[in-house]
Amino acid sequence: MKHKQTQTKMTEQYFKELAEYNLEANTIVCDWLEQINDEQWNKKIISSFNSIQETVLHIISAEYAWLQRFRKEPFDWLQSTYKGTKEEHIQLWKKTSTELKYFIDAFDENDLNTNLDFKRLNGDAYSMPYYQLFAHVVNHATYHRGQLVTMLRQAGFTKISATDLLGVYKKN
Repeated sequence: MKHKQTQTKMTEQYFKELAEYNLEANTIVCDWLEQINDEQWNKKIISSFNSIQETVLHIISAEYAWLQRFRKEPFDWLQSTYKGTKEEHIQLWKKTSTELKYFIDAFDENDLNTNLDFKRLNGDAYSMPYYQLFAHVVNHATYHRGQLVTMLRQAGFTKISATDLLGVYKKN
């Protein structure tokens, strides 16, 4: 059965809301991370990455790399080099998410359909419109935040609260 597709115009406001959501959800998770101990932070847990620390660093690395790509700067893949403490991870994550929000807030709506040329980590060249990349960055973080919820529970942290997009919309 084919589904009827409707044409929805992606607007600057939509992406501003997504960036706000991303920042708020990441801040909530950072608040959780501040409450766990180093044993929980580094505990070996089977998931896409082997610990809460590795998963957090992956999210930070991706947001940071995309932000650098968006700014047309050479990017660093932090996951292969960054060795900060838990507190430094948290501060870097908040800073990166805030800068991503500022970038999207200032982005010209007329350029949402403009392609960004970039290379993936494996060197493959891609060219995709900004609106798809903005959505990707937020959805990528959402996916891994969901994993963090499960990993945190497995590490014994149960003070989990909602990070759903609905919560941001409810505030507005």
